[in-house]
Parts: sequence; C-alpha cells; structure tokens
Amino acid sequence: DEAAAVGEEAELAAALEESARLEVGATRAPGDQARVAERQGVSSPAAEAPPEGEEEPPDDFVCPITTEVMSDPVMAADGHAYERTAIERWLASKSTSPLTGGELEHSILVPNHMLRRMIRDWQGAQKAA
Repeated sequence: DEAAAVGEEAELAAALEESARLEVGATRAPGDQARVAERQGVSSPAAEAPPEGEEEPPDDFVCPITTEVMSDPVMAADGHAYERTAIERWLASKSTSPLTGGELEHSILVPNHMLRRMIRDWQGAQKAA
C-alpha cells in the first residue's frame, strides 16, 4: 500500500506539472504565477508576497490540482472541491482522489454553486479595492 501511495503522489505531482505547462502562455490574473511558484516550493521575490493591493485567495478557492482560483468548482466523491476540467482530466484515467489517494466511490461531479458565488464575490471585492 505504501508503494501505491507513493505512486499516487508521483501521479499528482506529474498532473500538477502538466497543468502548469498547459497554462504557460495562457493569460493569468496578476499574482497567479507567484502562487503557482509558491505552492510548487519555488522561491522568488515575486512569489514571496502578492502584488501591491492584491490579497491572496482563501485556500478553499484554489483548486488542489491546478493551484489556480477555480471558476467552475465541483465537488467530487472525496468531499473536496476541484476545477471541473482538472478533475475531469484526472478521472479520465484514475478512480482515486487527487488529495487522499483513496478510491472514489463514484465519479459523479456535483456543481458547487455556493463556492462559485463566494469566489465571484471575492474577485469582485479584489477588483473594487
């Protein structure tokens, strides 16, 4: 089981790297690159603090797969929220939780309307600030 857990961790790390590569060249909100670098353990002056006037998003607003603020959060069978496209890619080849490594009871994804509303409210407050 320990070898399986290590394998799952390696798969998650590979998925995170792939996600970061896919987003190279994509338009990012200010500070997103710093957040990605920080979560991947890369230290740089830009990663140390958000830009002037920008607040770090609450952890619950950030997809654990993409490390980006979610725009279409869904709840998976493990009880965690993920960006829809990221968890769909994960579930296309795996039946485990990206966070716990445990087997998922099902692959049904439920829209998390309340979380999406909270994220949009937070983003609106950031723009107004």
